[in-house]
Amino acid sequence: MTTTADPTTVEHRAASNDHDPGSLFCRLEPLLPKVGKPIQYVGGELNSVSKDWSSVDVRWALMYPDAYEVGQPNQGVAILYEVLNEQDWILAERTYAVWADLEAMLREHRIPQFTLDSHRPVGAFDVLGLSFATELGYTNMLNALDLAGIALHAVDRSEDDPIVLAGGHAAFNPEPIADFIDAAVLGDGEEIALKISEVIREWKAEARPGGRDGLLLRLAAGGGVYVPKFYDVDYLPDGRIQRVAPNRSGVPFRVAKHTLMDLDAWPYPKKPLVPLAETVHERYSVEIFRGCTRGCRFCQAGMITRPVRERSIETIGAMVQGGIEATGLEEVGLLSLSSADHSEIGEVTRQLADRYEGSNISLSLPSTRVDAFNIDLANELSRNGRRSGLTFAPEGGSDRMRKVINKMVDEDDLIRTVAAAYSNGWRQVKLYFMCGLPTETDDDVLAIADLARRVIATGREVSGRRDIRCTVSIGGFVPKPHTPFQWAAQLDAETTDARLAKLRDVIRSDRAYGKAIGFRYHDGKPGIIEGLLSRGDRRVGKIIEAVWRDGGRFDGWSEHFSYDRWVACSASGLEGTGVDLDWYTVRERDYDEVLPWDHLDSGLDRDWLWEDWQDALDEVEVDDCRWTPCFDCGVCPQLDTTIQIGPTGRSLLPIASVSSGVAR
Repeated sequence: MTTTADPTTVEHRAASNDHDPGSLFCRLEPLLPKVGKPIQYVGGELNSVSKDWSSVDVRWALMYPDAYEVGQPNQGVAILYEVLNEQDWILAERTYAVWADLEAMLREHRIPQFTLDSHRPVGAFDVLGLSFATELGYTNMLNALDLAGIALHAVDRSEDDPIVLAGGHAAFNPEPIADFIDAAVLGDGEEIALKISEVIREWKAEARPGGRDGLLLRLAAGGGVYVPKFYDVDYLPDGRIQRVAPNRSGVPFRVAKHTLMDLDAWPYPKKPLVPLAETVHERYSVEIFRGCTRGCRFCQAGMITRPVRERSIETIGAMVQGGIEATGLEEVGLLSLSSADHSEIGEVTRQLADRYEGSNISLSLPSTRVDAFNIDLANELSRNGRRSGLTFAPEGGSDRMRKVINKMVDEDDLIRTVAAAYSNGWRQVKLYFMCGLPTETDDDVLAIADLARRVIATGREVSGRRDIRCTVSIGGFVPKPHTPFQWAAQLDAETTDARLAKLRDVIRSDRAYGKAIGFRYHDGKPGIIEGLLSRGDRRVGKIIEAVWRDGGRFDGWSEHFSYDRWVACSASGLEGTGVDLDWYTVRERDYDEVLPWDHLDSGLDRDWLWEDWQDALDEVEVDDCRWTPCFDCGVCPQLDTTIQIGPTGRSLLPIASVSSGVAR
C-alpha cells in the first residue's frame, strides 16, 4: 500500500501562491547520490528557463506523466513551455514522474513533487498542466498529485491549490479521471494556454471573485475548457449512460476542440531543451504539418487533429536552421502523422539535403506510408551516408483487413516499395501491424507471415544478397473515442495471445525465411486495460485510484504493469454498478448508446463516424479528402476551418550549404 502524503506537513505553498516558495534543491541534493540516474532530477539543461517568481502574474507547472527520459522529448510540452515563457508575465516550469527509489525518499523526508527548472514545489503553481499521450499515465498523475500535497479529488481542493488541467490526445475522453482533474482542454494548446493564462490573471487581479469555482466558471463559460464538476452524468438501469448535462447556468452543453490554423505563425519549438540525461529521442523535431485525412479508421490521432494544415517550406527551413543552431543536435526529425504526405516533401528534403550535405546533420521521416514513399525521397534523407532501416505500417495482414481499416495499401504496393528499397542498398525493413482489429480472423493474422516471406524473397531477388532482414512488429488494437471504431468490441487478451502464438510458430517453422524474419509483439493484457481507460466513464476513476493505492506506477512500462492488479481493482471498484471490465472492453456498442465523450466535440459528425463504421463492416474504402471532394465528416464547416496544403512553389532560403554542421 502507498503512503499518502499529509498536505499539512508538506511545505508546498505559502499562504498565497503569489509568494515565492523557494527552491527545494538544498533538501533534494543530499538524496540524489542514493537514487538511480540522479542527473534526471538536476535540471539546468541548455535552453531551460528559470524566472523570478515575483515578476510574473501566472505560473504553470507542465507535466508529462512519465519518467524524464520519456517525457523530456515530448513535443507538446516543449511547445507550451516556450509559448508560455515567451510572455514576460507568465512563468512555466516542468515536472516529471519520479521513480520508486526517489519517491520513497521524498515521502520519508517530506519533500514534495518539484519542478525541474527551479526545483519549486508543484503545489505552489497556479496551474498543473498534464499532457496525456496515453491513458496508462493516469496512475502517475495521482502519484504526482499526492507527492505535491494536492488533494486527489478536485472537490477537496482549496483556492490556493493549482488548477489541475489535462490535455493531449487522452483528454478527448477525460471522464475516467473526471474526479481528479479540474479541467480539460481538447485539441491544439498554443492559443488556449495563453487565453487560460489571461483569465487567471484577470481573476487574480480582481481579488479572486467566487473563489476556485469562480475561476472555473470563467474558464468553462467560453466553451473552450471542459470542467467535469459542472456536468452531471445519469445512468440507465442497465449501466449505460442516460445523459451528460450541465449543472450550472452559463456552462455549454458541448465543449469544442481548439484548432490552430496558421502553423507558420507558431514556429515552435524554436529553442528546445537539450537533455543532460539519455532520453528516448535525441533529435530536433520539426512538425511539418498537423492533421491527417487519410481516414484510417483505427487512428484517433488522425481523426481528432483534422483538418490538415501544412507548414510552408520557408518556415520549415528556418525552424531547422534555428533549432540546430540553438541546440547543437545533429539529427532532425521531420514530424507529422504521415510526413511523406506533405505536398512539397520532395523539395523540402532535397533542399535541406543540399544545405546540410557534407555536414554531420542527418534528416529523418519517422512516419512514412508505403504509398507515399519513393526511392528519391529515401536517397535524399540518406545522402550523408547514414542509411538505417526503413519502417512501414501496413497495419493489417491481408488486403481484406486493410479495406476494413481503410488503409489503402495493397500487397503489390508494399512489394514494389520494398523492392525499390532493397535494390538501392537497404538491407532491413520493419513492418508494423495490429492484431485484434474488427472482423479479424486467424487467417488475416497468419497472412502477415506470407507477406513477410514475400518481402524477404523480393529483397533477395532484387539485391542478389542473402543478408536481407524483415522485422515484423505487432501491437494490439485498442478502440478509441472519436473514431469509427469507437463502437467496436475489443478482442479479448486470450484470443489475441492465441493468434499471435500461431503466427510466431508459423514464422519460426519456416526453414527458408524464418531466420530472416524478426518477430516482436506484446501480449494482449495491457491493451485490455488501455481499452478500459480509453472508453471508460466516471465510474472507472475508482479503479484508477485503487490501482494507485495498491502501488500502481508507470503502467506504460511492461516491467511495472500488473494486469492482475488492474483486474482485481476493476472487480472491487465496479462492485454494485452492474458493469464490469468486459462491459467496457469486449462489448460492441449500438448507435443509440450515449458514449462518455459525446458531449465533447472533436468536430467530427457522429452520423458520419457511424456511416464509416458501417463501411468498415462492408469492407468499403474511402479516399483522402485532401485530393477528392469533401466526404462531409463535419470538421471544416463545424469548426470554421479548412484544409491548408500546398504546393506553394516557394524555396527554402537561403540554400547555402554548410561544412561544419551549422547553417550560415
